[in-house]
Amino acid sequence: MHELTIASSMIDLASDHASRNGSARVTGMHVRLGVMCGIARSLYFCFGPATRGTLCEGAKLHIEEVPLTIFCEHCAEARSPISLSNLRCPDCGRPSRKVLSGREMELTHIELEEEAPIPALAPLGQTLQ
Repeated sequence: MHELTIASSMIDLASDHASRNGSARVTGMHVRLGVMCGIARSLYFCFGPATRGTLCEGAKLHIEEVPLTIFCEHCAEARSPISLSNLRCPDCGRPSRKVLSGREMELTHIELEEEAPIPALAPLGQTLQ
């Protein structure tokens, strides 16, 4: 399953980031996925089980889907094609070779749990109030 490999890679990156920053847990991950990737639903499905036993266990996955945009050379404009399988300009009908957005796969933000501050110890013979 391709999505499980992607989820595992994201979890490894986030866990390494948490460890380097002294955090005990990752609480959330934000990902930008282009619609052409076609894995958003599957990634949500396998993310939870893939986090078990890691610093990311219980983390929320936030996916921002990026729409497909092409550049029409004839119109000299960015356009949204009719469908994912038909990369033609919706205005002039000519095919486009240049995809501007819709293929992204980026881990953009990692949320870390802030550790509760440990109260300072009082010198011997004194009590904290």
